[in-house]
Formats: sequence, structure tokens, C-alpha cells
Amino acid sequence: MPSPTGDPFLLTPGPLTTARETKEAMLHDWGSRDSGFIEANARVRNRILEIANATHSHVCVPVQGSGTFAVEATLGTLIPDYGKSLILVNGAYGHRMAKILKIIGRQYVILETPEDTPPDPEEVDDMLDNDDEYSHVIMVHCETTSGILNPIKEISKITKARELSLIIDSMSAFGAIALNANEIQFDAVMASSNKCLEGVPGMGFSIIRKSVLEGCEGNAHSLSLDLYDQWQNMEKTQQWRFTPPTHVIAAFDKALDIYDAEGGPDGRGKRYRNNCRILVEGMREMGFETLLPDDLQAPIIITFKMPADANFEFQTFYDGLKDKDYVIYPGKLTVADSFRIGCIGQLGEAEMRGALQAVRQTMNEMNVVNGAP
Repeated sequence: MPSPTGDPFLLTPGPLTTARETKEAMLHDWGSRDSGFIEANARVRNRILEIANATHSHVCVPVQGSGTFAVEATLGTLIPDYGKSLILVNGAYGHRMAKILKIIGRQYVILETPEDTPPDPEEVDDMLDNDDEYSHVIMVHCETTSGILNPIKEISKITKARELSLIIDSMSAFGAIALNANEIQFDAVMASSNKCLEGVPGMGFSIIRKSVLEGCEGNAHSLSLDLYDQWQNMEKTQQWRFTPPTHVIAAFDKALDIYDAEGGPDGRGKRYRNNCRILVEGMREMGFETLLPDDLQAPIIITFKMPADANFEFQTFYDGLKDKDYVIYPGKLTVADSFRIGCIGQLGEAEMRGALQAVRQTMNEMNVVNGAP
């Protein structure tokens, strides 16, 4: 199935295939202090809060850069020098947050489970029982390493009961998997423009409890990543402190129009779940095995175990799919050799079935009879 734009379909965790209208929104130039841009920036910030049902309790603070910029900015701004964090890790992005805290000099302890295993709330509760110095619990909502959905609601109940701060990296889930501030008590959630909201890369953002952010002056380890200062400046002037990613914000504003028209998190999540179902069923018919059982699988990106067939070579497989206009993603696991195929972006049933046909054709070209591991 050829792409109508001539670009390949991106079956990746981001950047993603975007709508034509989103791309076209970047065909104009804006001054960073023009009223039209300022209105678009305010509109984007408000709409993000609405998605999380957090308008009355939280504020949205954007920052230039990828999602990792927003993660580092949030951790550095919200966690003071004397804070101590428990980081729940079951993949590369949990480890990345630990690396950030190490570099900026914050105390932390890691509770790690295998990449195909969610953290156990009872074990988290026990660890917090044994150390009353913890101030923050940090976790990933959907760990992109495997595609696993972690139990943020259960962990939120534990942190709420102990009056601890919960910080959630929701990069690969926000906008498609429900995250309601009235049901899950969090002090911060980080995400970015180029994931489930289907904008383009270049802006991360954090949804932060206003009452918490008000007490964070002077915490940040960095001028450019100081979200307290960024928030204060936006509240006073409606402007970014430093040059904003104007084209990214314009595209994001349009992407949110498309998101609303699709039905918000319910509509977007429904399409992604259907994409996931089609992909998993089709790949299993060819013998491929998923890393995760269905009850742990988020409809974002699927990890497949590498086929045992001696004729299978991943780079040849990858190149064969790319030649057919489908780009997938290498694996990032330690527990198994694998590759990943995403379900998100401006893709639907036709594109997913086209991807499955491309997999079949490429396997035939490689003389791979079966995808079983």
C-alpha cells in the first residue's frame, strides 16, 4: 500500500506519520510575540490540561526539545536537593530517569522488574514502609522498551495514602490511554507533541500540580530547564522565555483539532486498540510471538520476538519493509532478541493490513517460512 504523500508509514513510537493538515500548519511563519502565536500557545496549554481533566488543579508548562527535555526539566524542578525518589524501572526509560537524577545530584533508589513485568504495588508499599525518607515516586506509564502498561492507578493510591509526590512519564500513553487527574493523584505528568497526540517533534510539556509548582522556586539545576521560571514568565507575559518552537506549536494546535474531532482520548484510543488487534492477530497468524501477554500490552507499540528461522536477518527484514513504505523499529530488550512495530500515528485499518501484507512479502523474499521464535 503506497503512502499518498510519498513518505513511508512510520510504525514507530515517534516521530509518527502525521495528518496532511498538521504538516500544512507549518507552512507559515510567526513572530514569537505576535498575538496569533500567543493565542495558539495559550490554547495548546489549556487543551492539554483538559485531556487530563486537570484544568482546575494543574498547570501545563511546555519546554523546547524532545520528551526527555521535559522529563529532565520536571525532575530537576520538582525534586529539591534534599529529596529522595523511588524509581520504578522496567525498561530503558525508567533507567533514563535514574541517569538524569544521578547527573543532577538527587538521591534515588531503583526498584527494578524485568522488561515484561510490571512493578508489584505490594512491593512498592513495602519499600516505602521501610524508609520514611522518600519524598517522590517516579514511574513510566507505558514503557516503550516493551510496550507494557504499568499500574499507575494502583501506585497512585499508595503515594496518595502516604502523601508522597507521584511523577509519571506518560510519553507513549498520554492522549490515548485515560489519565484522569480526578482518579489518579499525580503531581506531574510528562509527555510530548509527537506521540499519541500526533503532532511533530520539538516540544515536551509537563502537567504539574499548581500548589506544588508554587513551592519549586530555586530547585532547578538548569536555567533553560527551569519549569518554575518558565511557568512564571508565561503567566506574566504569555510568552516563552527563549525562542519558542513556533512551527511545532502551530502544528500541535492543528493536531489537537484533529484529536478533538476524532473524539479525544476515547476515539484515539479506540483506533489504536483496533490497530493493535489487527497487527497482533496478523503477526501471530504468521507464527510471530509477542513478548507480552494481551493483558499487559498497551495499544501503542508491540514487541515481537525474533524468528528462529536461520534465513531471518533483521536488517534485511527492516530494509524490505522500508522498500514497501513501512518503517518499523529495532528491539531494545535485554530479556529477548526482538523488534517492535508501532500502532500509533495517523494510521488505521488499511495501513495496518498493508503492513501485514508487506511483512508476508518480505518473509517470502527472505525464504522465511515461519516467524516463530
